[in-house]
Amino acid sequence: MSHGARVIRTGVSSAGPAATSPPAASSSASASSDGELVDGAYFRSCAGMLKVAQMISLLVAFISVNNSQWTNYSAYSYFQIVAMCDLVMVLFFYIIHIFRVYRMLTCVSWPLAEFLHYLIGTILLLIASIVAASKSYNVTGLVAGATFGFLATILCVLSIWSSYKVSCITQSTSKYH
Repeated sequence: MSHGARVIRTGVSSAGPAATSPPAASSSASASSDGELVDGAYFRSCAGMLKVAQMISLLVAFISVNNSQWTNYSAYSYFQIVAMCDLVMVLFFYIIHIFRVYRMLTCVSWPLAEFLHYLIGTILLLIASIVAASKSYNVTGLVAGATFGFLATILCVLSIWSSYKVSCITQSTSKYH
């Protein structure tokens, strides 16, 4: 009586003898890089450094505006709200990437969510920086806050550009006979 085919696993592939390192060592090395809690490579990546630079510039912009004498309450409170919301969202996506949460929560389209955040956040931050710059009346803290707001806007645009490039493919013009 046959119970089906059996698979016997060996350390040797069908192409030849086994490699110099045993299979258990290579599988444990790949498992340890996948099983680590923190993605250390993301710290040093371009996207990770851009997020850190965005968070620093947004924090400096917020602190500069917060510690200045305001000439227009509504303009600067809007700037502070936009800067803090952007800072929180950048930190949120930074944590998502650092702890690889995107691998566990596959029901969310993380690239689309991050793209929409950057698109909306960059537009709001640009508007807030323009309003803050126009209402600063040469108060140094307010000018510094608006300047760092513009810097954060540029960093957000760089992040969008580096992450979501649209590739243009040229079509051939050859004629079919």
